[in-house]
Amino acid sequence: MQRFYRTFRANKDKTLQCLACNRFCLIENGKLGYCGVRTNEDGKIKLLTYEKPCAIALDPIEKKPLYHFYPGKKTLSFATYGCNFSCLHCQNYHISKEFLTKKIGKIPIVSAKEIIELAKEYKSNIISATYTEPTVFIEYALDVAKAAKKHKMKNVWVTNGYFSKFARKEIVKYIDAMNIDLKGDSKFYQKYCNNVDIENIKENIEFVYKKGIHVEITNLLIEDLNTSPKQIKEICKFIAKIDNEIPIHFSAFYPQYKLLNKPPTNKKVLEKAREIAKKEGLNNVYLGNV
Repeated sequence: MQRFYRTFRANKDKTLQCLACNRFCLIENGKLGYCGVRTNEDGKIKLLTYEKPCAIALDPIEKKPLYHFYPGKKTLSFATYGCNFSCLHCQNYHISKEFLTKKIGKIPIVSAKEIIELAKEYKSNIISATYTEPTVFIEYALDVAKAAKKHKMKNVWVTNGYFSKFARKEIVKYIDAMNIDLKGDSKFYQKYCNNVDIENIKENIEFVYKKGIHVEITNLLIEDLNTSPKQIKEICKFIAKIDNEIPIHFSAFYPQYKLLNKPPTNKKVLEKAREIAKKEGLNNVYLGNV
């Protein structure tokens, strides 16, 4: 049975305000939220993808990427359809945005208990909610995390960091590590992720770090869009202000989805970003996708 946590607020006009992420969608009965998987069903939020993962795989923990959290270990990764962003460069767009709702009904049920049993079968002690955005399937993601805790397993979220202040109160109870995207400056988020407020993401990064969650940051670099020294320095300064030991992963972009006209990121761009990060005092700087 789907648990609700604090994921919606009912209004007198029978609309629901979803509280999972910072879009705070106002959803009419029978309609979907921005993510495409959360619906108003007779006055309650129904997660269409609850216990219906579209992907399950065994990954190296470094693939998340997490380099300072149980290096060398494997993690059982899972995801459902849906995302609260619409990034023009999305690498998983076929499961995050461009999916048919009717597909979801055909997906076999995989309970939290079965996820845990699968992890045991593959001798993995780490469960990762990843590939799409865990926030949009928070009820399922947290039920899995809660079950994992009972079996003394570790929980990872790979996230865009746009969860609400209501959601994060529950998230920090169960999650041990996060890789959080910090994609660029405010203009980048507005234009290329569809009106996302970067300040919410920064606030969440600082919040979860202070709650003792292991945090690593990923910055996907797309030439001429978020690669100016000023943009990179701004991100590095923000991270260093929290803790200069927080790892940052500068990742190379390859043409994807609606940004097929952009070239792959030159390695020199990543090397320059690493140089800036080091000058800003960050001690754990990595280059990825090269």
